[in-house]
Amino acid sequence: MRTAVVVGTGLIGTSAALALTGRGLTVHLEDADPDAARTAAALGAGTTEPADGPVDLAIIAVPPALVGKVLADCQRRGLARWYTDVASVKAGPRAEVTALGCDTVHYIGSHPMAGRERSGPLAARADLFEGRPWVLTPTPDTDTETLNAALELVALCGAMPIVMDAAAHDRAVALVSHAPQLVSSLVAARLENADETAIRLSGQGVRDVTRIAASNPGMWVDILSANAGAVADILEEVAADLGDTVTALRALQAAEEGERAAGAAGIAAVMRRGNTGQARIPGKHGAPPTRYETVAVVLGDQPGELGRLFGEVGAAGVNIEDVAIEHSTGQQVGFVQLSVAPAAVKPLTTALRASGWSVRD
Repeated sequence: MRTAVVVGTGLIGTSAALALTGRGLTVHLEDADPDAARTAAALGAGTTEPADGPVDLAIIAVPPALVGKVLADCQRRGLARWYTDVASVKAGPRAEVTALGCDTVHYIGSHPMAGRERSGPLAARADLFEGRPWVLTPTPDTDTETLNAALELVALCGAMPIVMDAAAHDRAVALVSHAPQLVSSLVAARLENADETAIRLSGQGVRDVTRIAASNPGMWVDILSANAGAVADILEEVAADLGDTVTALRALQAAEEGERAAGAAGIAAVMRRGNTGQARIPGKHGAPPTRYETVAVVLGDQPGELGRLFGEVGAAGVNIEDVAIEHSTGQQVGFVQLSVAPAAVKPLTTALRASGWSVRD
C-alpha cells in the first residue's frame, strides 16, 4: 500500500492519517469541514490536494449514520481500490451499505478500539492505535485483497487485528465501551450541583470512574444512536443490580439483625461479582491478568521529579508495569502509585527510601 484517502479528519481519521504518513504513505485528506482538513494537513497528516487517480485505500472516518452515504459517494467517484470505515458501530452501517447498493466486494467494516476524551484533529496522535485491538468485520462478499488491505492498514498503525461478526462486535462494544461511558457520565452528573466542600475531597477513585465523562456529548449521541438497543439491554441489567444494591444498603440500616445481615450479604455478593469481572479484563499486552502490587511514593510538584523517580526505579532494576498519579488537595505534592511485580516491592521500597524518597506503607 502506497496511497490512501482519509475521509473525515476528526480524532480517529487524523490519527490514522498521521500513522500512515509516518510510514511513508501519501495520504489525501477530505472533510465536510475544510478547516478541519486543513488543520489535519498542518499537523502533518497529509495533503488536502485531491489524488490524481484512485488510491489504494479509502478510510471513511465519519459517524456511523453517515457511513453508507459517504461510502456510496466515494465509490461513485472511484476514489480507491479498496474501502473501509472506522465507525464504532458496525451492523447498522453495514445494513445501510447493502441497502444503498454499494460494492461490498471491495469494502470491509472496521473499528479501532482506541480513543480519547478529546475530539477533533488537534487531539490526534500518530501512536493512538499502537498495541490496541482493531476489529475487522468481513462478510462473505469481502474478497481476499480487501481483507489484506485492511490487515495492512492495521499493521501500519501498530494495532492488533481481530476478526468479528458485525452484530457480535456491537454487543461487545455496548458492554465494554458504550455502557461504561454512560455510567461514567451518570456518576459525574452527581457532582454537577454538589457542595464545593465535597468536591474538594475528590480523590483518585472518583477521577478514575469519571475520566471518560469528559467526552464530547455530540459525538456520543451519534455513536449511541447507532447501538441504542444493545446499550439499553446492558443498562437494564445494571439498573436491576443497582436496585438490589439500594435495597441491600437500606437493609444495613434496619433495626433487625437478620435484615442487616442480609443487606451485608447483598453488598458483598455484588462486590465479589465485580472482583470476578474485573479480573477477566486482559492484562499487559493482552496477556492473562497478572497481579501487581503498588508502591506509593510522595512526589513534590516540581519539574523533573517524576523523571528522577523513574530513573531511580530503573537503577534499582525494577520494571514499572503501570503508573497512576494522585494529586493531594491543597498541597503541592502528589502520590505516584507504581504497579510492580510482588517480588519487587520490598527491594524497591528499600532502594527508594535509601535515596531519600518518602514511601507510604
